[in-house]
Amino acid sequence: MADKPQTHTPKTSSSADPFSTMTQLQKAGFGNMMGMGTAWVEAVSDMSAEVADFMAERLKEDVKVQHEILHCKNVANLQHIRAQFVQKAIDQYQAETSKLVEMGTNAFKLPDGPDRT
Repeated sequence: MADKPQTHTPKTSSSADPFSTMTQLQKAGFGNMMGMGTAWVEAVSDMSAEVADFMAERLKEDVKVQHEILHCKNVANLQHIRAQFVQKAIDQYQAETSKLVEMGTNAFKLPDGPDRT
């Protein structure tokens, strides 16, 4: 019978010690992540809700513009509608990005304390 090559699957540190990943993150500069707890989860949840609300508003805007395009009478009107749509989309995406960056920054602040940077 031929010898089967034995494959060796190295144990990851997480299988040996369930807290080693957390320890590695703490050593990498994330500090005591356990202290973040509920506030951090709430911040991430708020960010998710913000993205969902933003996408819903953008979809409403898309439908509104499609309606306007269907009712436009000439090419000049169509160009105007498209230009307004693109400019509004750019403005809204820039504003939303700024808002999400601020929310993300606040998610990593210590409660009632200074920035962790």
